[in-house]
Amino acid sequence: MLAAPRGRPRAAFLQLAVAARTMAGAPTVSLPELRSLLATGQARLIDVRSREEAAAGTIPGALNIPVSELESALQMEPAAFQALYSAEKPKLQEENLIFFCQMGKRGLQATQLARGLGYTGARNFAGAYREWSQKEG
Repeated sequence: MLAAPRGRPRAAFLQLAVAARTMAGAPTVSLPELRSLLATGQARLIDVRSREEAAAGTIPGALNIPVSELESALQMEPAAFQALYSAEKPKLQEENLIFFCQMGKRGLQATQLARGLGYTGARNFAGAYREWSQKEG
């Protein structure tokens, strides 16, 4: 457990601890938390890497929507989304809508984009596929 450094007000320390759980203002999810959410069926994963990258390996259950298509995909009518991606379109209020890429940058961009479009439960798996493949694969 983290302890507040001497001479530093507890409130300021807590703000720093919360900030450490985000990347540039986008909420993140850790690998242990992701494992737990997946085990209980509480996460919806979107792999924003290219189709070629995703075809080479991805997190089981992830839907591949390349980051270059994400904005238009998230603004589609549900029937069009279903037809193109063979999956139900995420709902704006969906909790634990988790984006990831290979290293973290595109996942962060995707999370920020989704949150900007009103997807309040959008989060970034900061460890990305790289961490998953090293520890799970």
